[in-house]
Amino acid sequence: MEKTFFITGVSTGLGRAIAEQALERGHTVIGTLRNEEQAAQFAALAPKRSVARILDVTDHEQVTSVIDEVTRHIAPIDVLVNNAGYGVEGVLEEVSLDDARAQFEVNVFGVIAVTKAVLPSMRERRAGQICFITSMGGLRGFPGLSLYHSSKYAVEGIADSLRPEVAPLGIHVMSVEPGAFRTDWAGRSMHRVERSIPAYDDVFRPVRETRMANSGKQIGNPAMAGKVLLSVLDDPNPPGHLLLGSDAVRLVREARAATDKEFDLWHEVSLSTDFT
Repeated sequence: MEKTFFITGVSTGLGRAIAEQALERGHTVIGTLRNEEQAAQFAALAPKRSVARILDVTDHEQVTSVIDEVTRHIAPIDVLVNNAGYGVEGVLEEVSLDDARAQFEVNVFGVIAVTKAVLPSMRERRAGQICFITSMGGLRGFPGLSLYHSSKYAVEGIADSLRPEVAPLGIHVMSVEPGAFRTDWAGRSMHRVERSIPAYDDVFRPVRETRMANSGKQIGNPAMAGKVLLSVLDDPNPPGHLLLGSDAVRLVREARAATDKEFDLWHEVSLSTDFT
């Protein structure tokens, strides 16, 4: 069955790969981009089915206006893919509050605004799928990415709460947690905070250098991610969480095992705070 997708951030990377796979399967894709040149390129992919809209997800009035226009004049949105986002890299003491606010404006409040704008139509029709592209970094942390991780942890929490809220209304919510994919995330899309505190050199310098060296060499294939995601969305019982990439599977499982081990170690202390 042909569907109408609304995907934020389709100029490159995973957003573009998901959009291309949806178009290949005959769906209509409304993709959001940041400028006219990108919009023209996207609209040429599949004329009449690849529909470009200029959108800044931090402009919440524009978000509401664009989604209302799409719903009224093109088609109700069947699948929302919240993909737009970027990363701030830097140790917490070195990043500014302006960096933190900007990270959350895009990765969290932008996601909330888009989701809230799409929900009324899905609720009225009692049908729809909402896909949050988070990260393996929404399920575990690494040094030097505290703002990025916190934004993705926030989206994971939003999705986990939204899922049971809207399931009785026929709306399915899925969080997708990719590992390292060969996109611009660690390159052009990464905001790297200037270093200022030498005490963090031993911990953070090798992390930054490794990430920069590996940019463009990541193990994850965006085209395969798009193909897999479209197949999962077609499944009659799609998961609430979907890890993508062998590195995501390994690293998230390692982190969860370490947390479970720590819970077990302190089990009796945790139980000791109840009234007796």
